[in-house]
Parts: sequence; C-alpha cells; structure tokens
Amino acid sequence: MSKLIALFAASTLALVAPAGGVQAAVGPDAAACRPGVDTSAVLVRVFGFKARTGMLRVQVYGDEPGDFLAKGRKLKRIDLPVSRSGPMDVCVALPRPGNYAIAVRHDIDGSGKSGWNDGGGFSRNPHISITSLKPRFQDVVIGVGPAPKAIDVVLNYRQGLSIKPLAMGI
Repeated sequence: MSKLIALFAASTLALVAPAGGVQAAVGPDAAACRPGVDTSAVLVRVFGFKARTGMLRVQVYGDEPGDFLAKGRKLKRIDLPVSRSGPMDVCVALPRPGNYAIAVRHDIDGSGKSGWNDGGGFSRNPHISITSLKPRFQDVVIGVGPAPKAIDVVLNYRQGLSIKPLAMGI
C-alpha cells in the first residue's frame, strides 16, 4: 500500500492551488484552505474512488483517544456529493491548532447507512482489515498548526475477504 500512497502523494501539493489541473477545495469551509490563509484547517485529499456515486463524509475527532469514532463525539462532519472525477479536496476548518484524527467514508449508494460496498479511510492511511475496521487512535492522529495542513487519504474497499485500496481507483 505504501507504493500506492507514494504515487498519490507525488501528485499532491502542500496546499491546494488552482493550477495545473488541481481542483480547488470544496465544502462549507473551503475558504479556510486558500493559499495565504492563516487559520487552523485540514485539507483532506481523498483518492481511489470505486465509483463516482453517492456521498463522501469527512469527520474530525479531537485529541481524546476515547472520542475517536465514538458515536456523537466528532468535532465536525462534512457530507458532500462525490465529484465526477479526480481526487476530492475537502477543507475542514478547525477550532485551534492541536491533534486531530480524520475519518472518511464513501457512502457509495448515498443511503446514509454503512454497507459492505462502502469505502473508507483515515488520516495517515493505517492498515485495516475485515477483522479490525477501526485503527488505533495513535495510528491516525495528526498535528495541525495555525495554518492549513494537507493530508492524503486513500479509500479502502472490501475485496473478497480483504479490505484495501483498489488497484486502480477512479
């Protein structure tokens, strides 16, 4: 998986700059990731879509390990329709510099419910498996300073008895 992440990372800019085919950040907080902005934010670049349907959800959790993926404990959630092409660059404004964990879910059919065909990923792209869908907090936590930080998240999908990135996501 590290070769796939390196391939995607090689095409990533430190911050989104609408040039050279790079899409501008999307979402209600998009202005927080514009070049020259000095505010705590994370630009989540999502790669490896299985299909260009449904909804993408980005959730942010704070620095309490017990809050990570716990129902009702997220700091922020952004839901957006999946774009027609390319990576999705979702900007999320944060309350202050600190440590955060990012969870991404591709609701492939847009039902609002988790299904076997849905995809997902996390900040720092930890390995997940069919028997261990929830990574450890320390494997996903990232530090964010007083300026926007870009991270890459590669989506994972169920493939037989494995959960992994697609060989060629769209």
